[in-house]
Amino acid sequence: MEALTYREIRYYLATLMEAGLEASSVNRVLSSLRTYYKFLQREGLHAENPTALVKALKTKKKLPVVVQEDKLDWLLDHESVFTNDFSGQRDRLVIELLFGTGMRLSELIHLTESDINFYEQTVKVLGKRNKERIVPMLRPLRQQIEKYLILKKLENFDNNSLTLVVTNKGKQAYPMFVYLIVTRYLSLITSQQKKSPHVLRHSFATALLNKGADLNAIKELLGHANLVATQVYTHNSVERLKTIYKQAHPKA
Repeated sequence: MEALTYREIRYYLATLMEAGLEASSVNRVLSSLRTYYKFLQREGLHAENPTALVKALKTKKKLPVVVQEDKLDWLLDHESVFTNDFSGQRDRLVIELLFGTGMRLSELIHLTESDINFYEQTVKVLGKRNKERIVPMLRPLRQQIEKYLILKKLENFDNNSLTLVVTNKGKQAYPMFVYLIVTRYLSLITSQQKKSPHVLRHSFATALLNKGADLNAIKELLGHANLVATQVYTHNSVERLKTIYKQAHPKA
């Protein structure tokens, strides 16, 4: 390892590419080598870090996976999809909250009943780094929360949790619990492989962008620290425009 130069390392990474590894996998190998050489330097076992002259490979940007807006509308508008008991209306509320506010899974789990302001029709969300944001609450979501809270109270849970979304035993919902709910209902409307709660967050942002919402407004609603994280949704919008263009233009 002491005799290696950046040329040998670059050649090694090239052989990995020729062997069929993705650029992201090769970059992980490079990252490991960089960390190892930093360790050697820190221990005084090596004077230089040959990986410093090796650039990471460019990787393809993955577009956010979304569910089409009309499919989600069908899911939430069909009365027969969700049962009228506590668990059925709780499941519906999970989908309504994730798609209606764009909140993260962790934010949904820690959402409390006191975070819902029915008078102002807003939801207070505690995001990353304990940063609070206020998200508007549309009438269908407000009505669903009101209906759910009545059913929750009628359950008379002995260990009634202060969190809004709870399990069938009244305990605070946990990540896998919510994940299974989302997967179950999204499977009714889409065959795509990814059906996580984050897909609904992506769908929320993409739907707003397609309807002409300002990118800075979407950034605030999602709780992003900077605009760069929000701009990824513009790629989905461009792809949609390309599809429409190819379908509608006479020269396409």
